[in-house]
Amino acid sequence: MGVRRDFDLLPQDEKFLEEYGLLWETISDGSQWVLVHEFATEEGYNHLRVTAAVRMETGYPNTELNMVYFFPALARKDGRAIGATQATQDIDGKTYQRWSRHRTGQNPWRPGVDGLDTHVFLIEDWLAREFER
Repeated sequence: MGVRRDFDLLPQDEKFLEEYGLLWETISDGSQWVLVHEFATEEGYNHLRVTAAVRMETGYPNTELNMVYFFPALARKDGRAIGATQATQDIDGKTYQRWSRHRTGQNPWRPGVDGLDTHVFLIEDWLAREFER
């Protein structure tokens, strides 16, 4: 697979992704996307590894990142539905599952502190917390 870098990330985001250790790409497909391949999920999902897509919002890093998009779509092995995951998004010729997750008043976006790194850690938390319901 050729690694695409359609746009440059902030140096701190690129450093984070390099240290995170997974193959990643930046693509422009209607929006600017960061694709993180072989992203680990949790035991209990139908896929242990997926591609996670993060839309880099206009105005980032002052504008918050939210949500995540997964390919292939995730489902729980126990058959319980995962809330707010019914919408899809075509990215790079594939249909990604949108996880509509947002920060809260207790966990707001902090410009100058939060970035792609804290968003990825939040995604990991969303995946784990699904099984605490």
